[in-house]
Amino acid sequence: MARAFTSPVILNTSIVEGSLREAAEKLDVSVIVYEAGEALRFDEVSIRAGVRGIASVMRELGMLPPLKSKRRLVEPIVASSSSWVRAPQSGILRVQKSLGARVKVNESLGFVADPFGEVEEEIMSPTDGIIIGRTNLPLVNEGEALFHIAKFKSPESAANKVESFQQKLDPATDINLPEEPPIL
Repeated sequence: MARAFTSPVILNTSIVEGSLREAAEKLDVSVIVYEAGEALRFDEVSIRAGVRGIASVMRELGMLPPLKSKRRLVEPIVASSSSWVRAPQSGILRVQKSLGARVKVNESLGFVADPFGEVEEEIMSPTDGIIIGRTNLPLVNEGEALFHIAKFKSPESAANKVESFQQKLDPATDINLPEEPPIL
């Protein structure tokens, strides 16, 4: 299902105890989780990718008829692992790296400072990879997730795929009618 979703990146994670995914697994129900966008905001690219992905999975499962024209499927890159970088202290976050950025081990991701700027801690990347998740909230509490970094065999190839995918779904680049017909 993850490959049928047609996202550029797949992250295969372990099942978390007590989660909905664990309950589904116990019932032998396949589940994928699409994570994109940002809390309290509408992100048109993420919404388009989600709707397109859901329709694609439904077509793969025979729940919708196949498209008349075959479009080129995205061949996703599977992340070998990922890690979260958490806030070392409570304070105000100043980020240095954007979502989708390639990072190297010990590269600066940003800073967390107290409200007066007297105590400031630099946040360093624990690994080489690509930032696949990032908080946009400036106020953070110690231990909160700030950056999600995925590791790939070929980070440059993954970064290029993500950028191409985002450009294709960006409403500012629309020149043709949508590939998907409306679902009636």
